[in-house]
Amino acid sequence: MSTTTTMSKVNVGVFINPAHDLWIAETEPSLKTVQSGEGLKDGEVTIGIRSTGICGSDVHFWHAGRIGPMIVEDNHILGHESAGVILATHPSVTHLKVGDRVAVEPNIICNACDPCLTGRYNGCEKMRFLSTPPVDGLLRRYVNHLGVWCHKIGDMSFENGAMLEPLSVALAAMERSGVRLGDPVLICGAGPIGLITLLCCRAAGAEPIVITDIDEGRLKFAKELIPSVRTYKVERGVSAEDAASDIVKTAGGIRLTIALECTGVESSVATAIWSVKFGGKVFIIGVGRPEMSVPFMRLSTQEIDLQYQYRYCNTWPRAIRLVESGVIDLRKLVTHRFDIEEAVKAFETAADPKTGAIKVLIQSESEF
Repeated sequence: MSTTTTMSKVNVGVFINPAHDLWIAETEPSLKTVQSGEGLKDGEVTIGIRSTGICGSDVHFWHAGRIGPMIVEDNHILGHESAGVILATHPSVTHLKVGDRVAVEPNIICNACDPCLTGRYNGCEKMRFLSTPPVDGLLRRYVNHLGVWCHKIGDMSFENGAMLEPLSVALAAMERSGVRLGDPVLICGAGPIGLITLLCCRAAGAEPIVITDIDEGRLKFAKELIPSVRTYKVERGVSAEDAASDIVKTAGGIRLTIALECTGVESSVATAIWSVKFGGKVFIIGVGRPEMSVPFMRLSTQEIDLQYQYRYCNTWPRAIRLVESGVIDLRKLVTHRFDIEEAVKAFETAADPKTGAIKVLIQSESEF
């Protein structure tokens, strides 16, 4: 094994359970195991996690205990937006070495099913996605993971490395939705995914771009991020059809070609459907309830395509290039930072709309 023995801090993780408790406790791999480099399986490396973003799904698992069929049934470690440094490698791993800075793609796939063999591994029939129950996540000081899913980031900051995961969500949406230069685009939701999607749409040359939210503060943040964006505040009690009419006015009277729906909220999906033109597309990035109603005849009579997304695949190299080149600048999205020992406070901040948090990052020490 190739390893470094400078680590002196015990491994800790951020846990939840079915009772909705949230706490920090010691976890595997142990410090002794990490120091020795033992226990690594074929293809694995040990990563010292330096920065991890809190995703809305992390908060949802904490508060609701489930997302659809994915249920928290035992003590469970959160986190899937991480970057860090390689601390140890199995002899079978030749493309990484101790000291390499990497972003972690949180997949473990079978490499044998049809989605895997056709290059759409996000649909792997035996997918193990870190942080989705029962697979523990990355919010730990040390993690063992397959080296093939550790992408070198050079001298990129660990914060930007952690943000490559939500950027991957947006890049998958951009590719599959087909946003083109000059397309009028609607983005529903000004949370982290909506804002990163906004950055991507501006880089892709969409015009005009309208972004919606129920929170005036988030719309203000969007305007500061991309001054040319047009904002629309969603008011409670307004019908989807009336809201869509106002959105079209906000776009200068242009019906939108593509709506990128980032909330998964039924009323927002309906508004998006009423907002796009004949032959347009509503592309749903957000995660919603197991079942919902949509304005079917509007979709039918206007030949509107309704399309969905499940995570991402083959996005990390592209995301790295975009951030390294400065085409996409994610730094302004990070509003709060906490040490791993302050993880409970970090989650409370991310979950409270009054804090104005966009992206909350949990960081580990510069020395382990």
